[in-house]
Amino acid sequence: MSFTVAVIGRPNVGKSTLFNRLTGKQHAIVDDTPGVTRDRREGDGSISDLEFRLIDTAGLENAYDDSLEARMREQTEMAMAEADVTLFLIDGRAGVLPLDEHFANWLRKNPTPTLLVVNKCEGKAGRAGLYESYGLGLGEPIPFSAEHGEGLSELYDALLPYARDEQFKPILFDEDTPPEEALSDDAFADDAVEEEDLSDRPLKLAIIGRPNVGKSTMINKLLGQERLLTGPEAGVTRDAIAVAWEYQGREIRLVDTAGMRRKSRIKEKLEYMSVGDTLRSIRFAEVVVLVLDANAPLDKQDLTIARHVIEEGRALVIAVNKWDIADDRVVAAKRIEDRLQTSLPQVRGVPIVTCSSKTGKGLQKLMPAVFKAHELWNTRISTGALNRWLAATVEANPPPVSGLGRIKIRYMTQARTRPPTFILFSSRADKLPESYMRYLVNEMRADFKLPGIPIRLHGRKGDNPYAK
Repeated sequence: MSFTVAVIGRPNVGKSTLFNRLTGKQHAIVDDTPGVTRDRREGDGSISDLEFRLIDTAGLENAYDDSLEARMREQTEMAMAEADVTLFLIDGRAGVLPLDEHFANWLRKNPTPTLLVVNKCEGKAGRAGLYESYGLGLGEPIPFSAEHGEGLSELYDALLPYARDEQFKPILFDEDTPPEEALSDDAFADDAVEEEDLSDRPLKLAIIGRPNVGKSTMINKLLGQERLLTGPEAGVTRDAIAVAWEYQGREIRLVDTAGMRRKSRIKEKLEYMSVGDTLRSIRFAEVVVLVLDANAPLDKQDLTIARHVIEEGRALVIAVNKWDIADDRVVAAKRIEDRLQTSLPQVRGVPIVTCSSKTGKGLQKLMPAVFKAHELWNTRISTGALNRWLAATVEANPPPVSGLGRIKIRYMTQARTRPPTFILFSSRADKLPESYMRYLVNEMRADFKLPGIPIRLHGRKGDNPYAK
């Protein structure tokens, strides 16, 4: 991206709606409730051919104590320090409020350039606020509607001077070349970029768990900076926040998520939206770290979350946080082991890392466990090795007799990785009992050393050579 833009303003003026409009994705949670956004969220924004890095921030509050609002304001100030230009958003329908005037005075003294954007200016309802905004002393305001996309051309013209010349090059047409030919696919043939190999892409890692188990604190300790908002309050994180990170030369896309409570305990609409954001993060992740509280590990909700990760086919790593203040470590470790054996037998051998996000002790073991789980999740076994194993396994324990006789298992092949998925061809696939399929999966997990990752095995009826 050629430059960085931070979107700031008091709560409920439409910052997240503007973020979604400029990134072209509905990633930021939007609701009429003030103060929905708490952490700063980053994305790739664009208006036509103008591209930039965009930062959505929490609503500005006039708080300077140890409160949650004050910590949110500090995160916004960090975003401004990273930005090349700031978009100060106000609500045109509400007009200029005292809080807008307070932060306008502050922005005039700030070294980061500021553009005043008056949102909700569609129709006539926002005109009074637009005219009133001239008195803020931040230059000519830009009338805008984040909801309907009005004012994008004016915003484009205002942001254009901040684009760096060496990275932003407008398309110039030769007088002898028609614009249709200049914009054809052949015109960009030399700049074509080959599709990246999967191994070169950032590893997608999601951190999930119940509220207040220390997920954001863990990520801050891994990053070595206070990137995410933390605090003693349960449910501080609402959006799923993605952070680009590099660990020992490997690019990681680290995602912090909102805490997931039991469905029966969720009463507010915002929490439903936050949980939906978390579930979407699991679906797009490759490895998922389930964070537990050492003093209440693997309760019913933890197991529900873990099962969902396995059903989605993601590699799972369990991090037992707050191990430094565990009441009884021996009892806690035994309980985790017993619950995994009885309640998650389908993923035997899930790696468990005990750590403390606050002190950092034990966290050095987390990323090696993540990389190992990711490697196993990408395992491919040759068809020859699979069928030699299958012959020996079936000979040791043949499939049961069903109806017309014993089911004949013909051969096996791996259909895909991520997670490892196999197809088993037999004479009557629909008659193979679930217990025998589990037996094959468990033997495969042990013999091919695939602990802790989901393995999918599908039965399929082989073609009858005498059918015609």
